Amino acid sequence: MQSGLWKALGPGILMSCAAIGGSHLVWSTRAGADFGWRLLGLILLANLLKFPFFLYGQRYTAATGESLLAGYRRHGTVFVWIFLLINILTGTINIAGVAMLSGALFAGYGFLGASVPHLTVALVGICMLLLLLGHYKLLDSMSKGIILLLAVGTLVAVALAMPGSRMVTGEMVPPSPWNWASFAFLISLLGWMPAPVDLSAWSSLWIFSREEQTGHFATVRETSIDFYLGYSAAVVLAVLFLALGALVMFGSGESFSDSGIAFSNQLVNLYAATIGDWSRPLILTAAFFTMFSTTLTTMDGYPRSLAACCSLIGDLPARRFRQIHQAWIFVSGLAASLVVLLFVKNLIQLLTFAAVVSFVTSPVLAIINFKVMNGPNVPERYRPGRFLRVLSWAGISFFVLMTGGYVYVTCFFGG
Repeated sequence: MQSGLWKALGPGILMSCAAIGGSHLVWSTRAGADFGWRLLGLILLANLLKFPFFLYGQRYTAATGESLLAGYRRHGTVFVWIFLLINILTGTINIAGVAMLSGALFAGYGFLGASVPHLTVALVGICMLLLLLGHYKLLDSMSKGIILLLAVGTLVAVALAMPGSRMVTGEMVPPSPWNWASFAFLISLLGWMPAPVDLSAWSSLWIFSREEQTGHFATVRETSIDFYLGYSAAVVLAVLFLALGALVMFGSGESFSDSGIAFSNQLVNLYAATIGDWSRPLILTAAFFTMFSTTLTTMDGYPRSLAACCSLIGDLPARRFRQIHQAWIFVSGLAASLVVLLFVKNLIQLLTFAAVVSFVTSPVLAIINFKVMNGPNVPERYRPGRFLRVLSWAGISFFVLMTGGYVYVTCFFGG
């Protein structure tokens, strides 16, 4: 059993690696910097309400032996088309967003004085090459070490920031985020917290890649442990990044810049201010590799799910999947590069748009995931029990309500 569990570990941790990028480094830290601890409850709520829909991705595959997207097709090819169209949009902007943050961090090294957009395009090209040559094995080997490194560094920084913090001593009272003016920020925070719902299809597909690597197809119990480990890591790190923003930056009179280079410098300064200036190169390297790993993961995940959609819609043989996957890696990388070069003037603008689109599509994907997990082909003992059913409907209702609120704010308050 232990050998089987070790062979099963990977897809859930990879999903966590993808999640810890933009949502944590950007939105959790900004939430703490702007509002102190006041958004802690919302961050925990978002993680709780998205929990079942991510769980279904791995559980469905382990229980049925087919991908979550194959389950979509069982209920109608239209659902596969919906996922395909959503992912074409969200994939391009999300890859561009996390890649641009990677480029901004890499610019901190002062490499040849190149601009952030050009560095971003270069990193996208490197990711494309690595994926075309290394495939899943490269992703799996990188993810575990990077998450551990970032977790230890962030935990140390938070522990050192506690004494004398304005938040701890009560010198500063945080403003309230519960107003219409802050609503757009809340939607951005929720969109990537802990990750867009469409990532649930990635972990489902990665189970098959893990099987190819190890020769072992994970059981439902093994995939559950893998998922819980990865998801727990994402939740804990979300809280730690919120704490870091609240303890170090809140009340300092400084706010995060929209400029990519300035933002990355501020992010590194959060750590250096608590651990010590000597740690700056180490922290910059840890943050960069975290975002680079996220970029690499998204550049595999989105094309992989798009390739699966094309294979299912066209009813193509399994041997064609790798070719289609590689084609989508190239197309996605090119599209993301064009977005960075032609349409984006600052980093936060792109990340905000990507996070908002991810959130407003959440209700649709959540409903489909819940429907698929309750399908007649899923063994009764693996379908959602009472707790997961209640939590699923609560999540769907919350996503719909908040999306309606965002539409209201956009229409009547100009966003």
